[in-house]
Amino acid sequence: MIFCFKRAGALALSLALGLSLTSCTGSKPSPAPTPTPDEGLVAVTPVPTPTPAPVDPYDAVRTYWSQDQLTQAWGPEKTVEHLFFHPVIAYPQWAFHDCPASRSEKEGLDDWMVTVDEYNKILQSVYDKGYILVRMEDVWTEQPNADGELRMVRNTLMLPEGKKPLVISFDDVNYYQYMLDQGFTSKLVLGEDGQIWAECTDPYTKETFLTQDLDATTILDKFVLEHPDFSLNGAKAIYSLTGYQGILGYRTQNDIDIAETDPARPAFDQRRQAEIDAVKPVIARLKETGWTFGSHTWGHINLASRSMEQVQRDTLRWAEEVGSLVGPTTILFYPHGARPDGDKDQNEGYGPMFVWLQSQGFRVFASVGTSSYSYVKKTISAVTCDRLHPDGTTLRGGNSGKDVQRYLPFYDCREIIDLDVRPDLGVNWP
Repeated sequence: MIFCFKRAGALALSLALGLSLTSCTGSKPSPAPTPTPDEGLVAVTPVPTPTPAPVDPYDAVRTYWSQDQLTQAWGPEKTVEHLFFHPVIAYPQWAFHDCPASRSEKEGLDDWMVTVDEYNKILQSVYDKGYILVRMEDVWTEQPNADGELRMVRNTLMLPEGKKPLVISFDDVNYYQYMLDQGFTSKLVLGEDGQIWAECTDPYTKETFLTQDLDATTILDKFVLEHPDFSLNGAKAIYSLTGYQGILGYRTQNDIDIAETDPARPAFDQRRQAEIDAVKPVIARLKETGWTFGSHTWGHINLASRSMEQVQRDTLRWAEEVGSLVGPTTILFYPHGARPDGDKDQNEGYGPMFVWLQSQGFRVFASVGTSSYSYVKKTISAVTCDRLHPDGTTLRGGNSGKDVQRYLPFYDCREIIDLDVRPDLGVNWP
């Protein structure tokens, strides 16, 4: 059988199959109507493909532990350990030997700092020993007691089985001028990838570059991304900031000696405002990724030896120049570990300076020691506590050699210290 058909010029094969198959029986088939060019076509508005929201790598950290995995109750009777660091030395050969600083300055760096290599080994060790980062702000909170009076309480932390809570704090993340000359990174910046990087200048080549491998902040960021089980609900650490040379590498400090009528004032204000504008997105990203902020006083002042007037002026200046940028804080880290009113503020004792500082909103007062001391006061809403300090002093064993034993729950000093690059000052290990 032979079939004959007509194909309407602009119609597709579907029209041909539907209309043109006709049996040749001697009668001529009726011609199909000639369609107009757009006849039968339906205009369709293209649906735009939505641009996927960028994935924040820290989401995997914040959500790593589900609530049903937090089955271990870490109550107030159990210790929450606290380690604190100063900025880490990026170029130890320069810092300890080749930079033009005095011998006493170099030995000061040896006393109070760790190198990048030592810091990396400490982080790995505390992780291997089962510690998990918790927010200092979650350890203690203020609640009304039975009489309706506000008092601080040590909270019960819910942890994964087998984990031990650890608070880490960092003093002086201000990038003081002397640090820029002695082998440290120079500031924190927000990279084009939306992550925090450190700006660094190689002291030998003078090349300036961005890195995540030479700064305490970025190293911890990377470590937590690689080990999300090291963080409880995205916790990182807390900065202990002064303000007299700005914060985070930005010179945001005011100069109260330049009068409003001084011809130099407009240019100074313009430069300062540019630094403030530049640091704000860095602060915002740090907060998003688990970092928090506390006061180390504006001028790094010794609270045990200053007058009430000096402490008040310094505290208000910190709130104006630093607190206005990082937000309010309830945590005060004592510079030099020196307590207000001498040692009166331990346990139930405290004096008028402590009371005034508490009236300014501080609730947790952190000093420095080699014990896991903390005390929740009963007659005022406040906590006093100590922090342990990994640094050259304790890595060398301290004055009595007992520091080796004290830090064994975290690491073995003898396996951490880099004696090949540190000054030849000996050790005091048992």
